[in-house]
Amino acid sequence: MTDLHGVMGQFPNAQSLMHAAHEIKTRGYIKTDAFSPFPIEGLHEALGGKRTKIPMIVFFSGLFGGTFAFSVETFANVVHYPLIIGGKPYYSWPAFIPITFELTVLFAAFSAAISMILLNRLPELYHPVFNIDNFRTASRDGFFLLIKSTDPSFDLEGSKQVLAKAGATQVYEVPN
Repeated sequence: MTDLHGVMGQFPNAQSLMHAAHEIKTRGYIKTDAFSPFPIEGLHEALGGKRTKIPMIVFFSGLFGGTFAFSVETFANVVHYPLIIGGKPYYSWPAFIPITFELTVLFAAFSAAISMILLNRLPELYHPVFNIDNFRTASRDGFFLLIKSTDPSFDLEGSKQVLAKAGATQVYEVPN
């Protein structure tokens, strides 16, 4: 079934989509996706989604940025170009705090944006669900649940029936 991306059901509201997501999860489907015009609390967990690595990447990038800034300032003022300014010692760490803070925030912000783009595989200019005409309503008032054909439990007719029993008003075959 390489010519089929999966089976997608359209649902009338967010509650029925959540119910269907729980139903699909209990049936053993793991490669699924949901589309909604607004975020639905708990939908990601209902589909068995995993936590993202972005917070850890941002934390360590910020830590690296702060350490890097503090190290460069310390090296420049203590080792490479020592000057006594205003009677302060070479290692006057309170003066290093603003730049250290700024580079921590800069590294964290850039790593957040770049890792979000890369881990989400953006920009995605084409997706097979765009082949379904009614999918245009997903950004206004449409609620959709997709079972991918690469799922180990996928069976074309069985998956269609599961979506229909879960409350889908329409079920579509999504071509590649």
